[in-house]
Amino acid sequence: MTKRIPAFQIDKKFIQGLLSATTPAQLHFYLQKAIELEHSTIPPYLTAMLSLKPGQNREIGKLIHGIVMQEMLHMTISANILIAIGGHPRINTPDFIPNYPGPLPMGIADGLIVGIEAFSLDLTRKTFMGIEEPTDPIPVHEMIGLYAKGQEPEFHTIGEYYESIKYKLDELSGQLQFGQLPQQVLNYFPPQVLFPIIDVDSAKKAIDVIITQGEGTSASPYQNPNAPEKLEDLAHYYKFESIANGREITPCPDGKGYCFGGKPIPFNQDGVWPMPPTPKPEDYPENSQERTLIERFAYSYSSLLNSLHRAFNGEPGQMDTAIGLMFDLKVLSASLMNPSMLLGYDKGQPKPPIGLSFVYRDVQNGMSYN
Repeated sequence: MTKRIPAFQIDKKFIQGLLSATTPAQLHFYLQKAIELEHSTIPPYLTAMLSLKPGQNREIGKLIHGIVMQEMLHMTISANILIAIGGHPRINTPDFIPNYPGPLPMGIADGLIVGIEAFSLDLTRKTFMGIEEPTDPIPVHEMIGLYAKGQEPEFHTIGEYYESIKYKLDELSGQLQFGQLPQQVLNYFPPQVLFPIIDVDSAKKAIDVIITQGEGTSASPYQNPNAPEKLEDLAHYYKFESIANGREITPCPDGKGYCFGGKPIPFNQDGVWPMPPTPKPEDYPENSQERTLIERFAYSYSSLLNSLHRAFNGEPGQMDTAIGLMFDLKVLSASLMNPSMLLGYDKGQPKPPIGLSFVYRDVQNGMSYN
């Protein structure tokens, strides 16, 4: 079978460096990169979800919301593994938020370019499915052999990256000292998917949660092939594929594989706020109402990352603050998608959407905006 080439390709230097790591401290760097990768998908997915008008495209919004929540879970799992082996997640730094539009962390620059855009079926097919696309990963032992022979692949997949982390956890197990349980964030998600990282086995089990939720298994598009087959339990790629095809993936009637034979997933283009792609605060005049609103969103998102940073670095109670900021962002996004609800009308006409901006703002010393 010909191996599919995913749209999102991890630069081979990261796998090469990961497989060359000889100390836990070196492994910390690659777990930090995993945190950055998981976070990087949240702004584009979240924007697509929030661009859906209230009461419109409900099934699509529900599916994307589930994916966003699981990406938050994956970010938490990666952070907890890093904490468990003595590392310190860095979440509130200027380089933590990608420069949209652009490649995702560790991505090859001429590969997939991701921006901040309103929902569309084209965005789903070309970008979201490209990020989550499952492939047949090269087994780690085979990968090591290829590197030894100077025949390394041109790129790697997300699944291969996580499998390499699992391999390195096993290889360095004699040097790893698991601890820092009080600093791990263990609430807010079901215990069967978010559990304490206390040893290599629990760390590898947690990584399997990330891989399966994103890609499914080799035999099934579902996160748990042994559970009842429900739309909400599809792996991320297959949720997006169901959205793109307008119908739920289900087992085929003849029992041979899967097909788009489930309930319809309708899409109404008029039910999407037509926000400009990847808006920036500087797109709007200083001291304008639009500039103030979009800056508030940027500062609130940076404040959210700062609270998460503190939560993962010895202040788990900051998660409550983070959840409050998530609610604030949702309220702000409604005004940014439909400014007229807050700013009024312009000569009797509704003001055009402003959009969401995920740019870093320094909130270490409090929030300040015009």
